[in-house]
Amino acid sequence: MSTTPDDTVVVGRIGRPHGVRGLVTVEVRTDDPDQRFAPGAVLTTEPADRGPLTVVDKRWHSGTLLLQLAAPSGEVYERRETVDALRNTMLVVPVAELPPIEEPDSFYDHQLVGLAVRLPDGSVVGEVTAVRHEAQDLLVVRRTGGGESLIPFVSAIVPTVDVAGGFLVIDPPEGLLDL
Repeated sequence: MSTTPDDTVVVGRIGRPHGVRGLVTVEVRTDDPDQRFAPGAVLTTEPADRGPLTVVDKRWHSGTLLLQLAAPSGEVYERRETVDALRNTMLVVPVAELPPIEEPDSFYDHQLVGLAVRLPDGSVVGEVTAVRHEAQDLLVVRRTGGGESLIPFVSAIVPTVDVAGGFLVIDPPEGLLDL
C-alpha cells in the first residue's frame, strides 16, 4: 500500500474499463482485496470528487480484479464510456482504519516513507520517499548528495528497520549505490 499526503493509504487504482458493461480493472495495492473490495464496500477516492464509490460486484479474471461500481448518487456504472472517466482514480482508506500488522518484519508503506537511511557504520545515505511494488519491493531513497537510489527491500540488504527510531539500515552489495 502506498501513502497519500492526507493520512490515507492507497489500496487500489482504477485502471481501464473491461468489456462494455461498466466493469473496471483495479491495480490492487492491499494484502486483502477480497475483504477490501467486497460487494457493499464504500471506497473513498483521490480525487475526492470522483467518489465515494460503492462496490456492486467483484470478480477475478485471469488474475485481474474487476469491479462493478456505483456512483455517489447510487447509480450503477453500466457503460464502458462512463467508467472510463474513473481511470487512474486512487482508492484510499484512512490510516487509522488499517488493521495492525502482526508479522514482526512486515510494514505498511506509510511506516517506511520518511525514515532516514543509514549504512551499518551509521553514515546517512538519504531518506525513503516511496515504496515501489514491482517484481520485488523497492525502497525509493532520496540521496543526501542528490539523486535517487532504488534499494531492494529484502532482509539481506535491509537488515534493520526501526520505525520508532525513525531509521533503517541498509547493507548494500558493492555497486548498488553507484547505479
